[in-house]
Amino acid sequence: MPASPSSSAQAARKAVAQRLRELMLDAGLNGKQLAARCGWTPAKTSRIINAKTPPSDADIRAWCAACGADNQAADLIARSRQADAMFLEWRRMERSGLRQAQQAVRPLYERTRSFRAYAPWVLPGILQTRAYTTAIRDRRGLVDDVEAAVDERMDRQHILFGGRHRFALLIEESVLRNGLGGRPVMLEQLRHLLTVGRLPNVSLGVLPMRPDRDNGWPVEGFWIYDQAQVNVELVSGYLTITQPSEIAMYEKVFAELSDLAVRGAQARALITAAINVLG
Repeated sequence: MPASPSSSAQAARKAVAQRLRELMLDAGLNGKQLAARCGWTPAKTSRIINAKTPPSDADIRAWCAACGADNQAADLIARSRQADAMFLEWRRMERSGLRQAQQAVRPLYERTRSFRAYAPWVLPGILQTRAYTTAIRDRRGLVDDVEAAVDERMDRQHILFGGRHRFALLIEESVLRNGLGGRPVMLEQLRHLLTVGRLPNVSLGVLPMRPDRDNGWPVEGFWIYDQAQVNVELVSGYLTITQPSEIAMYEKVFAELSDLAVRGAQARALITAAINVLG
């Protein structure tokens, strides 16, 4: 896996910083000279060049103007915005409401044909019941529109039944037994999982708890959309990966985890055992 879960975002920021440095050198300027032309401190120039501080749109325009490269500003601003969008803090993403955050990903779900997901902590959203989703979404305590957000997520589940989308889903057995939402919520959720897991376009794999697991260690939960994009849900934010080399890393990890999973009757047996524990 990448050294950092946000390495794609950081790599994109470094690429912008590198291009700004190249423009400065091509103009025959050093950091102090560029800072003087832009009207800020040399320390700010250093922070931008070293990708420690992302430049604002105004910073990029001033930088390009100082280097006589105004025609480069629009492209660099677009690249900088893209880098900034790759990693979104939860509060920033959800400041306008949880429903809007859910609606924003609908086009991605509609156009994707092959979904691969690994769930180490909670069940994938596409498999969740309304009660389970409510219990998960209610934990953040941000804008109070959890019910509307749940409506949107439930509506999005229609792609499970349309026949145009295929799902390969991997779940750690511990997810079946962590009791999120309480006993009634988990019982309903696990029974629903047995039903959805039988759909012809759904491959549901469960990674059994075992005392001798020496490979395929749990990692952060992620979704792979076709071969175009990976989304990773972190504690502090939401990471979007589009670099082919990093997508390939997640594909490799998914294949390794998939080899450890049981499916069909064996997977249903593990789900049923979790149901029996709840009673």
